[in-house]
Amino acid sequence: MKKQTAGRDNLGDFAPKFAELNDDVLFGEVWSREDKLSARDRSLITCAALMAQGAFPQLKSHMIMGKKNGITKDEMAELITHLAFYCGWPKAWSAFDLAKEIFTD
Repeated sequence: MKKQTAGRDNLGDFAPKFAELNDDVLFGEVWSREDKLSARDRSLITCAALMAQGAFPQLKSHMIMGKKNGITKDEMAELITHLAFYCGWPKAWSAFDLAKEIFTD
């Protein structure tokens, strides 16, 4: 997995400890445990959690990452459709707007 630097790139000067935890612990230690759960599966789980919360700016970033980790357009559409019944129809519409932007070639 590519070394994550988003925390340091975006918050390193403002919140260096948070940036360190984001890059080194969350992505460096947790996401790198691919012998326990693949990056693709972690991306699916993360997208589901972010959609459920309505955290759409973060969802967009994780959809991009998920596409790089092998999630297909059809899989993302199925994830959003399934979650519409558990998280809410408006959240599904918002998630589909992001997915169309990211997964349309």
